Amino acid sequence: MRKRLCATGAVLGVLTALAALPPAAGASPHPGARPPAPPRQALPLGPAGLPETRTTTTLQPGVTLTRIVRGNTEDPALHWTVEVSIPGGDTSPDPDAPPTALKDRVSAGELAADLRRDGFRARVEEVRTPETADHPGGTLGWRVRIGTFGSQTTATAERTRLSAAGYSGSAVYTGWDGEATDRGPWHVDVLTVDPRGFRGTLDASYGPDLERRETTSELSASAAATAAVNAGFFVLDPEAGAPGDPAGVGVYDGRLLSEPVAGRPSLVIHDDARRTEITRLTWQGRVTTPTASLRLNGINRVPGLIRNCGGTEGDAPTSLPLHDVTCTNPDELVTFTPDYGARTPEGEGVEAVLDAHDRVVELRSPRGGTLPPGGSSVQATGERVTDLTALARTGHRLRVTTTLLDARGRRVTPSPRTDIVNAGPELVRDGRIHVTPATDGMVHPDDPSWYYGWVHKRNPRTLAGVDAAGRTVLVTADGRGTDSLGLSIGESAEVARSLGLRDAVNLDGGGSTTMVADGAVLNSPSDATGERPVGDALLILPRGHRP
Repeated sequence: MRKRLCATGAVLGVLTALAALPPAAGASPHPGARPPAPPRQALPLGPAGLPETRTTTTLQPGVTLTRIVRGNTEDPALHWTVEVSIPGGDTSPDPDAPPTALKDRVSAGELAADLRRDGFRARVEEVRTPETADHPGGTLGWRVRIGTFGSQTTATAERTRLSAAGYSGSAVYTGWDGEATDRGPWHVDVLTVDPRGFRGTLDASYGPDLERRETTSELSASAAATAAVNAGFFVLDPEAGAPGDPAGVGVYDGRLLSEPVAGRPSLVIHDDARRTEITRLTWQGRVTTPTASLRLNGINRVPGLIRNCGGTEGDAPTSLPLHDVTCTNPDELVTFTPDYGARTPEGEGVEAVLDAHDRVVELRSPRGGTLPPGGSSVQATGERVTDLTALARTGHRLRVTTTLLDARGRRVTPSPRTDIVNAGPELVRDGRIHVTPATDGMVHPDDPSWYYGWVHKRNPRTLAGVDAAGRTVLVTADGRGTDSLGLSIGESAEVARSLGLRDAVNLDGGGSTTMVADGAVLNSPSDATGERPVGDALLILPRGHRP
């Protein structure tokens, strides 16, 4: 178990209902304190003037929860329809992976014509997406849809008829398309941690080990947390690695346990909730003896599988970030700590097993097994097997070093009271909208449907950032329902800025989006099976709960 996890403990703090009032105009901060945050605006969702209610509750000193409901419960302009999937499109076991939905205009027209000949009321719609900081926007492609229905049941019946005719598609609600004229509703929950009054601990936890997933509510309960939200992206499909393993940087109690996806943004938090920041990190790792040295490829992940890519030269199809894609490399050197799990991954290759003093106690092949108490290991595959076998000698020391680097290549040394979780894309920088899907691998070459489903359309989202007063803000927005439409990535940035965030980033969303307070799940997770087990979570702990 992580040292920060405890099985029992009462949640501190008295729940007090408060009016959601902005700071008084012209109010002066206490001497030496940061200036107050600017008043939070109405959410920039739908037309101006939509009804919006806010209820703010104090969870513990320095921690508030604001629940926001915006928009009308019924929008007559919205309806259900059937969106036809593209024949021959890629598939994925990830429930958040969008179907292949867009084609070029000619192909979409041909498909619509075929559907009409088979008795379906098909139409072709152009999909345009807004410009971002690193993506030109414009036309993504054309979609094919069938019918206009007043309920999901009738849309699903049409989808069944479509399948019987040899086509595939899904019943979708047009409120998820992201049109600015939609009237809602939206449900947004906001946790604010003010370091000026906060005496608890802001923490990140992955649970007992990296390779197993737990729900956000389980992670929260294990730590007796006051509140929690899901955190970074992680491996979900066993074919992409070990489910639960962070798909990007993971630093816990100052220890680098998962390497960054090259240059993607990350959220840095500290126990005292001060100096929260968003930064872009890379890393270096080496295995050395007094006479030789080898470069590492990874930390605590299945060798050969690089989720979200952004690894090293030789990875296929790319060494650049590519979200929701598992890059591969047959020739890797990956180090493991006991944090990974009960056993290291099994497979072809060789594994140098080290004791607590970094001495090689065993060279095992095939690789995989338990580690000595306090020990570690280095696994090699493919062409790296010869390198490691030549370097590692039983009874000799083998030193493993890993180093985080900032955007300028300078060494970053987190303290034991620092945690870092992976994220992306960036949403707000220095108080301005700054959305970076291309830089962060959310633009898939030759697959506009992926961008359409993940970036352009509305989904459940989890956001995090820091406001001008230095307060850490954690946000969830429900989606994939008619009672809460969700947010596009662009809308997420607008919401973050309207909440006063100076810097903000997108965390894992979709079915992972979860907020917990006082032991209860506040939002409505979108997976059909309920709350999704995740890789890690951000926890707000009461006073006295420290490592």
